[in-house]
Amino acid sequence: MTLQDFIITTYCAIDNFLKENKLNNIRKRGEKPALSDAEVLTMELIGEYLGHNSDKAIWFYFKTHWLHFFPKIGCRTSFSRQCANTYALKQALQRDLSSRLSVGQALYLVDGFPIPLCHIKRYKRSKTELSSIGAVGYCAAKAAYYFGFKGHILITPQGGAVAYEITASNVHERDVVPEISAGLTGMLLADKGLIRPELNALLTRQGLNLQTPLRVNMADARPKKMVAIMMTIRRKIETVIGQLVERFNIQSIRAKDLWHLKAKVARKIVAHTFCFMLNKIENHHKPLELALLIT
Repeated sequence: MTLQDFIITTYCAIDNFLKENKLNNIRKRGEKPALSDAEVLTMELIGEYLGHNSDKAIWFYFKTHWLHFFPKIGCRTSFSRQCANTYALKQALQRDLSSRLSVGQALYLVDGFPIPLCHIKRYKRSKTELSSIGAVGYCAAKAAYYFGFKGHILITPQGGAVAYEITASNVHERDVVPEISAGLTGMLLADKGLIRPELNALLTRQGLNLQTPLRVNMADARPKKMVAIMMTIRRKIETVIGQLVERFNIQSIRAKDLWHLKAKVARKIVAHTFCFMLNKIENHHKPLELALLIT
């Protein structure tokens, strides 16, 4: 589809979702903003897909190129404030998309990724709210320490995000997985970091069969071919995290408080999930190749 069709399709889908769930008129006090929530959410999702990773960049892009579609775009401050205030709507949209992705699923993948706030050498000088909430963590992929938060994401084998959570970077994935996988049943593929008998027993009681590669000094009674297939499937989550990092810039978030951090992470996750779902319709054989969405 063309970019114009993409914008129209996104707006119609979001507007229908808000109306069907009676979320299109949630304000009980105050002056009604010039832009509707459906318009703002459309601008955010399209902007994130196009690589505009800040409120200012999204606002400037649509004011410059698509003013005829969104003639009531006001000042940048009002737009940024409305973006943050639609956090609950983004969560509702993500829950709706996640529930659709979970239908008939019996296999899930889980992993974590760093969300750095500043360089490790500068974090002690930071005076923002986040500096008291974030922590020093270690990124195994880059073999380096960082200061900030950690994202935990659970996806389907095709690449759609089912659940996610944000924690301080020193919180281990093993402590988060039971929460983000609650209510799911089937098999869960993860890396070696989730090896813990207590976690395995807990997930078994939840109805999940946790499978991970074992360490070198551990005996593995499973067929080697089966383990190889499972780990090949698990690599799909690395592709998803790579897209969140490179296309959606989830590791380049600028925020001074937890509210805005969560709102911006939610925007990036729901933008990826929505684009995945749309691409699943447009290019059902290659739903994770998001570049195919626009001709």
